Amino acid sequence: MRLPSGFGPFELLERVGVGGMAEVFKATAFGASGFEKTIALKLLREEFVGDSTWERMFLEEARLQAKLVHRGLVQAHDFGAVDGRPWVRLDWIDGADLAALANGAPVPEPIARAVIAEVVTALAFLQQATDERGRPLGLVHRDVSATNVLVSLAGEVKLGDFGIAKATLLKEQTRGGVRKGTYASMSPEQVAGKPLSGASDVFSAGVLLFELLTGARPFDGATPVETMERIREATPSLDALPASLRPTVKQMLEKNPSARPSDLHALTKTLREQAADEFDLASWARQRNALRVSSLEGTS
Repeated sequence: MRLPSGFGPFELLERVGVGGMAEVFKATAFGASGFEKTIALKLLREEFVGDSTWERMFLEEARLQAKLVHRGLVQAHDFGAVDGRPWVRLDWIDGADLAALANGAPVPEPIARAVIAEVVTALAFLQQATDERGRPLGLVHRDVSATNVLVSLAGEVKLGDFGIAKATLLKEQTRGGVRKGTYASMSPEQVAGKPLSGASDVFSAGVLLFELLTGARPFDGATPVETMERIREATPSLDALPASLRPTVKQMLEKNPSARPSDLHALTKTLREQAADEFDLASWARQRNALRVSSLEGTS
């Protein structure tokens, strides 16, 4: 797509993602005395500019993300609008998402353990988050999936895309009744349209762990309907998993939310056993990213 040469105090360099409400660009931010910084810039999609409902949702989510400061989350720093189009300034993560890095192939068990341990640590933070009065927000991310987990070339793991995160203190309604999230990673209660808790994110993290270890998701069917039926049943075969991780994945993928791990700190400790350290994770990310870039250059 053709990008504008400038967007307010930013220059848009490359569109790196698009969702139902917003699109994300790699961009350069400019400041005084020749200051320049590479950032991620999230923009409300053009077709929703001027629509008060979408603009309010975009603003609410920007405010929420700005309050959530944790090493495992992509940080939001600023919010504004250019010619009426709202934007949110985010950290630029120099790396790629898990879907691009793994590219449908299994990853080494220590890498999978390290990545999901960091994701679960971020989920624990979200579950404990409170508002200014100390009231629990009851945050549920709703889309813990391979495309929403970023791994930097320095070995950092970041849970991104809060465009669909919801707090119990915010309205649960979604425009047009759309069930938000990547359906193949949804929990049984999410597929059924039931109220969600942090246990739903734990289920999705279990799906992602299974996917990393095997190169396939546990409930994939021939059609979306078949996939969602399998999720409702929640009886995956775990034979392809390493024996040491089968009990953990089985508990994360329990159909009953109350049967899933509730002590996420203990779950993180279990996952960290035999996990890769940050140096090895960084080496893996750099190697996989180099292959990804080479592949992209070969098709251009």
